[in-house]
Amino acid sequence: MRTNLELPYGNGKMDFSMPSGNLAAVLSPAAVLKVPDTVAEVHRALASPIGCPPLKELVTPGSRVVLLCDDNTRLTPAHIILPAILDQLAEAGVQAQNIKILMALGTHRPMTPAELREKLGEAVLARVEAINHDFRNPAALYDFGLTANGTPVKVNRLVLEADVAIGIGSIVPHHIPGYSGGAKIVQPGICGEDTTAATHLLSVRTRRNMLGITENAVREEMEDIAERAGVRYVFNMVLDRGGRVVKAFFGDMRQAFRAGVETSRGVFGICAPGRTPIVLASSHPCDLEFWQAHKTLYPCDMLVEEGGTIIIVTPCPEGVAVTHPDLLHFAAQSPEDIDAQIREGRIADQVAGALALAWAKVRRHAEVCLVSHGVSPQDAAALGFTHAATVAEALERAWARLENQALVTVLTHGADTLPLLPNELAADGNGGT
Repeated sequence: MRTNLELPYGNGKMDFSMPSGNLAAVLSPAAVLKVPDTVAEVHRALASPIGCPPLKELVTPGSRVVLLCDDNTRLTPAHIILPAILDQLAEAGVQAQNIKILMALGTHRPMTPAELREKLGEAVLARVEAINHDFRNPAALYDFGLTANGTPVKVNRLVLEADVAIGIGSIVPHHIPGYSGGAKIVQPGICGEDTTAATHLLSVRTRRNMLGITENAVREEMEDIAERAGVRYVFNMVLDRGGRVVKAFFGDMRQAFRAGVETSRGVFGICAPGRTPIVLASSHPCDLEFWQAHKTLYPCDMLVEEGGTIIIVTPCPEGVAVTHPDLLHFAAQSPEDIDAQIREGRIADQVAGALALAWAKVRRHAEVCLVSHGVSPQDAAALGFTHAATVAEALERAWARLENQALVTVLTHGADTLPLLPNELAADGNGGT
């Protein structure tokens, strides 16, 4: 007897089947009740600020305002959030020419005009200017010095010129700082390469991943950076697995974020019965390139047995990493070799080095196979992974390597999944290297 399954794959689906006796579990983010009216929810959040005065009291008619917005790799409905914020700023007398939207790209490629229109909406772009952050342009950055940990704080200088800066994004589990949202819109969103490399390396050298850990050294570092840059407020949303709004939060950067984390954990935290030899996951919704899809590795790493196989199903229409092509030269090496090259300066792109180090640590514990039309077998090998043309092929090879009875856990939305394992299992094998 076989079980038929389907996984999200870009804008479509990938169908496959397996013997029913091999299927241990299919895990998906919770199907929660979305808000009936997203516009009303945005206004509710603005009217109920957490830890700060209402927006209209944060500004004066002469204020200069910068709105930091996540990019098209995230599902945040900025085209709904921004009009409400702009309307309140206008009611407070802030002039449109004193408002700028800074796209918090991190180290992603610039958004195209068409992508900006889709993300922000034509009406927003007709009102205010939107600017792509350029993480490699020294002239665009201001040096705020060093954190107590020695992280260089280089942030887009638009925030220095602003009286009020507000970060706009969504809260989902994330392997570097525990969750996205909050101060993450600043670091890495609008920071320079050195700053982002330092926080990523702090994370991957501390644990295999920080997924679902709210309070940690990386979050503390990010909040220090955001505070130095003068970004004190956020508008964060929690979305469901389909990108529909569950709840919105506006207010103090720290307090509003932590209120949102509780809701996010309820959506994306999934009780898992235990580890299995094979974990199969779609990268959806992080599908654009492997630089996004790699987030799928970390929940899989938490669920796979030592020596098992992780299978990532991801379209990656833009390949491995548009802005980090050097990855292909060193990502397949051992964690020790990658880390040594980072420390010695032989890997110039240290942000890429940090992620390659994270991937190498996962590979130490499990084989990784990509099922992807956008990442070639050659590029998969350069990342230290294997490649299969279909899910069926990947599973057959995993069963041949392990045993025909090996159980499989399936994650339908792997990049946004937070596995909640029994305590004894969660504490074992996911710390250190």
